[in-house]
Amino acid sequence: MVLTAFSASAQDIQLPVPRKNAEMTLYQALQNRASNRSFSSAPISDQILSDLLWAAQGINREDGRLTAPTAMNTQEIRLYVCREDGAYEYIAKDNKLLKVSGKDLRGDVAGPQAGVADAPLFLVISCDLNRYSRKNDHTKVMGAVDVGYVSQNICLACVALGLSTVPRAGMNQEVLREELGLAEDHLLLINHPVGYKK
Repeated sequence: MVLTAFSASAQDIQLPVPRKNAEMTLYQALQNRASNRSFSSAPISDQILSDLLWAAQGINREDGRLTAPTAMNTQEIRLYVCREDGAYEYIAKDNKLLKVSGKDLRGDVAGPQAGVADAPLFLVISCDLNRYSRKNDHTKVMGAVDVGYVSQNICLACVALGLSTVPRAGMNQEVLREELGLAEDHLLLINHPVGYKK
């Protein structure tokens, strides 16, 4: 059972309207994209976070389609923000963070790579296989591909916003599944520590 309907509405966060006007071109972002595992503890503002989340998987058309493609427009990807004040699911249609845990899960997302735990926030990407009409090996592959699109959007948006990141697979899956309310048929595949370069 997915528990993301956690009744913490008073602690949900309405994000500022995302700005969609980064001066850096796509080709400049590609030229400058690099993985980084050393982060400053400087906080990331809700405005920058809103800009980043919209680029990762925000709504870019009136019909509700997203900046990242999904197979058959399934929109099965779930994006979570883990920071000191708790963990949140990004709700693109409302540009809102829905609080799902009051715990600081950054150490659990960092897992064995304790060095990245200094990042002020982590983005965790999962794939809800329940969104597919049939669950089989093909849908798992497509779900993983779709997670990859969101991950690449995060990488490029971080460069454009002056942030650093690195896509990672290692994390404490057992704790994160429990705290984020993820059922077994959610693929928990990639996370991104995000922050300013140290």
